[in-house]
Amino acid sequence: MRLNRFSVLTLFYLLFLAACSSGGSGDDAPPISGGDDDPPPIPAPSSASLVFPEDDTECNTGVIDPNDDTKSTVTFEWNAAQNTDSYSVTVTNLNSGSSFFANSTTTETDIKIDRGVPYEWFVISRAQGTTETATSATFRFYNEGAGIENYAPFPAEAVNPERGANIDAASSVTLEWSASDVDDDIAEYEIFLNGGIEQDPTTSLGTTAETNLPDVPVTSGTTYYWKVKTTDSKGNSSTSEVFEFKVN
Repeated sequence: MRLNRFSVLTLFYLLFLAACSSGGSGDDAPPISGGDDDPPPIPAPSSASLVFPEDDTECNTGVIDPNDDTKSTVTFEWNAAQNTDSYSVTVTNLNSGSSFFANSTTTETDIKIDRGVPYEWFVISRAQGTTETATSATFRFYNEGAGIENYAPFPAEAVNPERGANIDAASSVTLEWSASDVDDDIAEYEIFLNGGIEQDPTTSLGTTAETNLPDVPVTSGTTYYWKVKTTDSKGNSSTSEVFEFKVN
């Protein structure tokens, strides 16, 4: 049997449709994996190890400002951290609470700060291509001041309860803190505590030579605010930040 021209064209059309149907469209094709062509993930930076100023020491190598002898420029130094391109340095005046910030692509930076004042500092490691960071330990130091023979203690830090803690219902709590002094001559601590809405504690719980005060009465459902005044053998003193905790 001979096929006419119309039948041949129809046959070719049906074969074309069948081929398209079996092959599928490009949109239905499975995604192509990158395989070896995918870029390797960016590793997270590691934390830096602080070098200078050292922790709980007096910094006496700063360059005094020739136009203002109440200030000096201190070179902050740390060890290189792995997988890190740059560093952010934070230096905080422990008397005023104000902070200074500096960025560096090396392992040191110069910052001008007040003399005869306690500071704390830490370094954040950063890397290009990732938002992950790593934070170093925090060091405290005194920047040497003119004619100072004995430095005030560093402000105490809360240990228990931790600041902002929610603790289980109880009738009493042990307050615990840590403190240090360049001259290592802390004599006593005075503890202040208020419960309720008053956020600047003024009620003294007395003094102690220890770094804890046990059996402090508390009431469930109350938020407490407390602070520590640290005094050394020369009468120099410092007062901590206000710490907060809630008894559930």
